[in-house]
Amino acid sequence: MAETSARGAAAGLVLGVTDGRISLRDQIAKSALAGLAPPDRARAQRLALAALRNLARADAVLKPFLRKPPPPQVRAILRVAVTEIFAEGAAAHGVVSEAVSLTRASGRKAEGFAGMVNAVLRRASETPAERWAALPPDALPGWLRGRLMSAWGKQAVMAMEAAHAKGAPLDLTPKDGDAAALASRLGGAALPTGSVRLAGPAQVSDLSGYAEGAWWVQDAAAALAAKVLAPRPGERVLDLCAAPGGKCLQLAAAGAAVTALDLSEVRMERLRENLARCGLMAEIVVADALTWEGPGDFDAVLLDAPCSATGTIRRHPDLPYIRDPAALKEIVALQAALIDRALGLIRPGGRLVFATCSLLPEEGERQVSAALARHNGLALDPLALALPGIEPGWITADGGLRLRPDYWPERGGMDGFFIACLRLPSA
Repeated sequence: MAETSARGAAAGLVLGVTDGRISLRDQIAKSALAGLAPPDRARAQRLALAALRNLARADAVLKPFLRKPPPPQVRAILRVAVTEIFAEGAAAHGVVSEAVSLTRASGRKAEGFAGMVNAVLRRASETPAERWAALPPDALPGWLRGRLMSAWGKQAVMAMEAAHAKGAPLDLTPKDGDAAALASRLGGAALPTGSVRLAGPAQVSDLSGYAEGAWWVQDAAAALAAKVLAPRPGERVLDLCAAPGGKCLQLAAAGAAVTALDLSEVRMERLRENLARCGLMAEIVVADALTWEGPGDFDAVLLDAPCSATGTIRRHPDLPYIRDPAALKEIVALQAALIDRALGLIRPGGRLVFATCSLLPEEGERQVSAALARHNGLALDPLALALPGIEPGWITADGGLRLRPDYWPERGGMDGFFIACLRLPSA
């Protein structure tokens, strides 16, 4: 029964994304997995993530056996089942049996399709594994694929799609900066940039050093923004849009006097918990960065701005289905306003590190170019990018840092990010 519940929950999550345009995070926050035991919750999420990464591939396997598209709820069950068989390696007999049971239990509109589900999945499960393996990774939606093709070219976009299909490993940032020691302790790999990467699934809270606050979860690309800012002990640093707090923890661990500001009280509570777990300190401010009347005169500001999050699709495969491209213009305008506000809070000669987890130039390279045009004397500081592990090909001609999910393919990739260090003129 537990397996049935997990599979049914996974199909419900997939349906919520594809037909309801509701993120996995929001569905789970609204108790989509209520009633499941923790192992089954984890299983449901894993199956949903796998299915969302392979919807087009699952549809390609199903298509020869479907006369017409089934109702959305039935389609979600079929997609999860095919993905579990071919991507997860589950035994076909058990998957088919559970899919039929789920269909019968899914209400009047679906129960009449139980026989069809049985027949289709039995035939689909006989598809050679080689055919599944030969299917191309799921393509990005047209609105995003077109923009990325214009920016990076067809080959790069295809490489990104391949990276998205593989998902994301678990990266950790060591509090003491000793990646080699932490990697040895946990059986992971120390990455060139100072993060630690673990292979395979893991229960984070059960890992050695979690309770002691020896590390925190943070993608290797995300960890570079605070490294580019390079805070010195005692410097006054403002972390704008700070939640959930990985960068704040880095700044505090480096000895900076950190003020962490974010609009979300709920997300800032998570930051408070992580600070306490890791034995670190920061001043917490819940406010709107655009209207906050703080003391200003900071030595540096780290602005990880709200964005389309298109650089995190390998980690969040629901994003292509829930993002509204019409909202991009508003997001870009907000980023520009936040940059202008941040610059007004920095002392003369201070620095701003601007970062977005986006693959779109309008949220990265072009955003910085526009800021340089608006502010006389403001300049990019490419020397801030001279850090261990940063490869020359990642640095743009203008002196920004462009990271993509297809980089480090032999290591498991990284999130897409744009990071730039801007310096104000001295008084």
